Amino acid sequence: MVDEKVRQPAARESAGSAVLDDAHLGDIRGAFGTIKEHDQQTPRSWKTRLLALAAIMGPGLIVMVGDNDAGGVATYAQAGQNYGSSLLWTLVLLIPVLIVNQEMVVRLGAVTGVGHARLIFERFGRFWGMFSVGDLFLLNFLTITTEFIGIALGAAYFGLSPYIAVPIAGLLLVGITVTGRFERWERLMFVFIVANLLVVPMAVLGRPQWGTALHDLFVPGLQGGFSANAVLLIIAIVGTTVAPWQLFFQQSNVIDKRITPRWIPYERADTVIGAFVVVIGAAAIMMTTAFVFHGTSDVGHFSDAGGVAAGLARDGGSTIGAIFAVVLIDSSIIGASAVTLATSYAFGDVFGIRHSLHRSWREAKPFYASFTGIVVLAAAIVLIPNAPLGIITTAVQALAGLLLPSASVFLLLLCNDPAVLGPWVNRPWLNALASVILSVLLLLSLVLVVTTILPSIDVGVLVLVLAALLACGLAVLGAVAMTGQKARDTVTVDRSQRENWRMPPLALLTRPVWSRPRRVAMYALSGYLVVAVLLLFVKAAELATGH
Repeated sequence: MVDEKVRQPAARESAGSAVLDDAHLGDIRGAFGTIKEHDQQTPRSWKTRLLALAAIMGPGLIVMVGDNDAGGVATYAQAGQNYGSSLLWTLVLLIPVLIVNQEMVVRLGAVTGVGHARLIFERFGRFWGMFSVGDLFLLNFLTITTEFIGIALGAAYFGLSPYIAVPIAGLLLVGITVTGRFERWERLMFVFIVANLLVVPMAVLGRPQWGTALHDLFVPGLQGGFSANAVLLIIAIVGTTVAPWQLFFQQSNVIDKRITPRWIPYERADTVIGAFVVVIGAAAIMMTTAFVFHGTSDVGHFSDAGGVAAGLARDGGSTIGAIFAVVLIDSSIIGASAVTLATSYAFGDVFGIRHSLHRSWREAKPFYASFTGIVVLAAAIVLIPNAPLGIITTAVQALAGLLLPSASVFLLLLCNDPAVLGPWVNRPWLNALASVILSVLLLLSLVLVVTTILPSIDVGVLVLVLAALLACGLAVLGAVAMTGQKARDTVTVDRSQRENWRMPPLALLTRPVWSRPRRVAMYALSGYLVVAVLLLFVKAAELATGH
């Protein structure tokens, strides 16, 4: 039934475009400027280029800063409190992961004009569409719940009851979103992004040991050695920094902002800037807790983000504790807005309804109603007494890390589909890099699965064995890919045509046929992820009960 609903809007597509909602067509209206739809003048001077970048800036920066949400703040703080600055190196390694994944969705959004969820349904069928979107809806809802956990914990630091703070935050989120003007929403988001920069003075107030921090930033290691709990935390860092919702959000937000292939270089720049901003922010939080708690009784005793704020005030002074609480609330609001919007965008994709921030409530009631409903339900769950908030937050981030390989596989397949991206398909080197990233993500999830089943196993030896097996697998896949690359149909056009190339209406495209090995591999991956998620819940239950 869902498959039919996805296909119905295709009949309304114009002859030359796959864009579903006509609100996604027209001038680019950003927080800091407007670019006319029919303005064909290419920016040449530095001034005109910077003005164009300012107008386009938004989707990349918002998705990245939204990544340093409540779960991110809590996870980075936990890493610093329990392991010092020894996990800073994980953040450096995540920069290329962020850029590679999000650059691909930038191209998909600008070239196709179609959301990520709808592309998966149309190109891979109902089963895989439901598998992908079902994962997204579950994970996003849990993530939004952690955002309200962050708001509740941050407000509690200032003595404000969650029964007051959480409803106020929910109303604020709905008010920011239901404006009927994309550029107004984006300006409001930039206000919260500026407030998020408080992490920098917070880190300075933490009196970091810069030599130690620089060493740990570039030299991999782990204070106390690798263990199953440490691997869980590393997966949580990956999951909170590179989450599946980001793929869906940025692609739809690029479409909603009306960015076309001509402006892809500028949106790439927006994404790269955002990647460095998010990693600097994450490092600042990790360093703050690492050095403020160093040598105190709070080391290794993370409970939740509220406990971190209280501990920072106790060990580092009331100012640093208050800044952390403000950053936690601010990050939670940014994250809640972005993740809820990603869910509502996907809802619009699946059910073929109008889904644009350019539309008023009256014009897009189901879109805004889904946003409001998710906010209300997530906020209500957070108000349940005595929930283990710290464990829930870490488990949700780890869940994101486990589900990311699945989302990345669909992303990689779409970006190698000539019917979808034409001259914008992935280059061979990008496929190689994305495959390495995907293998590392699978390696981490395999370590979690094995250590949960066999808790006494030597984690270091396990990592080496799995890394060797994955390296062999990558070598075989690389050989097959090089052979298949020569036979792949590609679209060759000049620069002008490339800038104006858009995906044809989806109704005119033939769905790709998967080979038997690919089909078997996809079913194996999906089955494995189901097992991994179940074992993650087991691990979270063990941590919550102390067993």
